[in-house]
Amino acid sequence: MNTIRHILMLLLVWFGCVKTLYAQLERKLLEEEMEEELIFHAPRHINLATVEALEKNTLHFAIMHTFGTVDNGPRNLWGLDNGANILLNFEYGLTDRFSLGLSRQSMDKFYNLYFRHHVLRQTQNNRMPFSLSLMAGMGLNTSDYDFLPDPGVQFQERFSYVAQVMVARKFSEKLSLQLSPMWVYFNSPLPVYQIEGTQKSYLALGLSSKYKITGKTSLTGQWIPNLNNSLTNNVGLGIDVEAGGHVFQMYFVTSPALSDQYLLAGGNGRVGEKFRLGFNVNRLFHMGR
Repeated sequence: MNTIRHILMLLLVWFGCVKTLYAQLERKLLEEEMEEELIFHAPRHINLATVEALEKNTLHFAIMHTFGTVDNGPRNLWGLDNGANILLNFEYGLTDRFSLGLSRQSMDKFYNLYFRHHVLRQTQNNRMPFSLSLMAGMGLNTSDYDFLPDPGVQFQERFSYVAQVMVARKFSEKLSLQLSPMWVYFNSPLPVYQIEGTQKSYLALGLSSKYKITGKTSLTGQWIPNLNNSLTNNVGLGIDVEAGGHVFQMYFVTSPALSDQYLLAGGNGRVGEKFRLGFNVNRLFHMGR
């Protein structure tokens, strides 16, 4: 009788161990399927959009600035006295993979309505080795051109459009890279617009990088080579800092523009000659459950 009791106790212990082992295995597999977090610190990286998604019912608010060129030195406080181009950006997560945004740039009083859709997300076990997101938007120049003789600037001439594919990978806890093929189209790039380009269609390849140096601080880079024109390429170098629910991004950049259409259409200085200071403030607000 004691032998049977011992056998039953051993069986119970054995089943308990097996159950615990399977639970641990299932938990490990679940963790391996988890999506990578913080490929970039924010939905905006210097000037460009990123694959960093917003959770459902989350609002991303960003204030972005670029100032005058630094070449006049301390007399103009390295460009800060020359005034700023300011962009206010609001983006709301309708789902965990789809968000809708609206921004307003002070240069040419330019409004941009856009969406981002996150098609693929990199997983921690590399079963999905990269993240893929899409972005498209429509912009409207609302500057007052009453000084022009009739017919002036027609309403349909004020529109422009942007489309972007973002492919990114977090190679390690320190290094993340993103490629962003971009296309921009202006209905009519009139000379009164604050751009250098005169064509309607622009193609470029955005390159973004992040290298983490501490738990909450990263060095950042951006390069946007033009593919179908001779305009000077946009270059940016900076640092991202997470602090108290905010992400602060400080950088040197060659372009005064902040909206995607204007980044491709012109106003880019040469590296070392026309660098200008810029900074972004990013904040997330959780609006619901």
